[in-house]
Amino acid sequence: MTYYIVDGTEENFYTAVFEAYNDRDCIITSERSVQLGLGFEVKDVATNEGKAARVRAKLNELDGGAEEDISLLLRSNHTLKENVAFEYIKLIVAHKGAVRAMLANPTVIEMTEIRTRVFGEVHRMKGFLRFMENADGVLYAPYSPDNDITDIIARHFAARFASKKFVIHDVKRKRAALFDGHEIVITYADSAEIYLSEYEAYFENLWRQYYNSVNIASRPHEKQMKGYMPVRYWKFLPEKKVK
Repeated sequence: MTYYIVDGTEENFYTAVFEAYNDRDCIITSERSVQLGLGFEVKDVATNEGKAARVRAKLNELDGGAEEDISLLLRSNHTLKENVAFEYIKLIVAHKGAVRAMLANPTVIEMTEIRTRVFGEVHRMKGFLRFMENADGVLYAPYSPDNDITDIIARHFAARFASKKFVIHDVKRKRAALFDGHEIVITYADSAEIYLSEYEAYFENLWRQYYNSVNIASRPHEKQMKGYMPVRYWKFLPEKKVK
């Protein structure tokens, strides 16, 4: 068996699909901590834009929505996401068209479940991402999503905030989306030291007061909160921070 090791980018993945397509015994993965047995071979895939473009063109010819599905799938934290995407592409080619309606097929089931989880987190973060204003008037939002969705979230808020500058910081992956009012740049960001504006500190305090006023001690509604917002996100909510 051959392991095609990819670097996590879509272009590199599509290059791997091109190179591995006729290999009957292989796996495409970005996981480098693979335990190998005898007879296993590892190939590091070098991005080739021409090969990637040919795979994309064929995919779009057969199913115009497949590339978007695969893009969401590749953002997942699922350890076998690349290989699920590879099997999904092979299924599309084999059937010469869209296969997402084949809900009894194991590959389609797995792809749909992963895609739904990623899309669901994108939807939640559009509503629950909390921004703070720093002393220079730039909005800053730290978060730790399960999936690699920062650029999708950034496009949403760039359209919503128009010319307002902001930073969305995925602290788990150490990546940040910077918007200067005109364009988005994705960059490495290990940590950030934020000095809040006087207005931000005031508003955070108001938010805590509001939360305490509606939270009846004898009838706590944390169970309801968990239903709307998973506990793993709470550390970024002003009302749940310890003063």
